[in-house]
Amino acid sequence: MDFEIVPGRLSVPSLSALAAFEAAARHGSFTRAAEELNLTQGAVSRQVAHLEKVLGVALFQRARQRVSLTPAGAAYAADIRDGLSRLAAATVSTMAFRGAGGVLNLAILPTFGTRWLIPRLPRFTEAHPGITINFTTKLVPFDFGREQLDAAIHFGDPVWAGARLHRLMGEEIVPVAAPSLVARLGMRDPADMLRAPLLQQSTRPRAWADWLEQQGLPPQRALMGPRFEQFAMVSQAAVAGLGLAIVPRFLIEEELRSGSLVIPFDRPVTGAEGYYLVYPETRAQLPAVVAFRDWLLGECIGAT
Repeated sequence: MDFEIVPGRLSVPSLSALAAFEAAARHGSFTRAAEELNLTQGAVSRQVAHLEKVLGVALFQRARQRVSLTPAGAAYAADIRDGLSRLAAATVSTMAFRGAGGVLNLAILPTFGTRWLIPRLPRFTEAHPGITINFTTKLVPFDFGREQLDAAIHFGDPVWAGARLHRLMGEEIVPVAAPSLVARLGMRDPADMLRAPLLQQSTRPRAWADWLEQQGLPPQRALMGPRFEQFAMVSQAAVAGLGLAIVPRFLIEEELRSGSLVIPFDRPVTGAEGYYLVYPETRAQLPAVVAFRDWLLGECIGAT
């Protein structure tokens, strides 16, 4: 048999057949797939036909000079494309062990990344010119086993299954508003803030309630206000005068310096949660991860 599932042994079709099928599926053409793979059209056709024979299912509908995916072919193509992408990423990651360079695929919290991390990155790239960092955004914890990511910046408690965590910093949460809104409401007491919309950040649903309770104010209006997904959006809404925001102080330093936002009552709330660098145990010795970890922890010395 060309393809057999044997207990205890992984058995799959050849990579050449899978690559030919994926290219043909993506282009919708055996000819264009052949051009991409530097093969003949006949070679791609034979690879796909062999794969269909192995699987026992038609992957393409063939009509004259045109081909189109069957439902089974469309589903298989999506899975194969993901699998080939993972193989490529695993190969690049393994090659990184040859030296001090490599690629680091990093998940970041968007506002933390743009406001705090990225402005500091030139110091990292100067010290490690051979390392390339690829960024993606993640707002909540995820399964490293299902993502092509080497590390992440996480906010919350130091809990992440199968991963190592390094605390970077805590934070102070403060209320902020546009100066025009403060003047219009004549804010003289924290209770005056309850007359304005309280802008919400979706991943911090208790932020306003915690602050109001600390001031001895009723938390009933804590969730009454427009909701935003990111701190950057919340702070810009506050700059526009849409309401009051409650945000980490270190993420709005630029607005505070420029005067586009003010802290009407500087009574910060701090908690046990913090920012962490997280990476799976399987990536703990990856040179790019080790270099980034050591640099980042150095940057955070003396942080809140």
